[in-house]
Amino acid sequence: MSRKMNPEQRESFLAEPYVGVLSVASETGRAPLTTPIWYDYRPGGDVKVLTSPGLRKTRLITDAGRFALCVQATDGPYRYVTVEGPVLETRPVTEEERYEMAARYLGPELAAGYVKATHAAQSGNIAFRMRPERWNTADFSDLADKLG
Repeated sequence: MSRKMNPEQRESFLAEPYVGVLSVASETGRAPLTTPIWYDYRPGGDVKVLTSPGLRKTRLITDAGRFALCVQATDGPYRYVTVEGPVLETRPVTEEERYEMAARYLGPELAAGYVKATHAAQSGNIAFRMRPERWNTADFSDLADKLG
């Protein structure tokens, strides 16, 4: 049986550089938009995602004023965290933020090259900052210990 993570565990887990799956309400008659995305989070803070301004995802997040993010670990005992909340801020992304996000996922040695290579396509990106409001978690470590 899975157990819920406590606040410290869930925030620590969300702070890891997993690729998130963002979901946002969609147009009537369509399923929610669900897409993988890089994100940034620090315990006790807000979730930040970066995206291009002309995308359907961007329009839907703007229209809904909120989104959800799911992250999971599939290696070792299965664990996941989902978080949902309102968008508190939408603003242009700085080059420093682009570098920091790239370094989070690619490491500092590849981040500078990535930022340079994607400058033309991503220099106009925007950042959404979301305040975590609702959490859902599961940690199957106890079950894995019993079965192992």
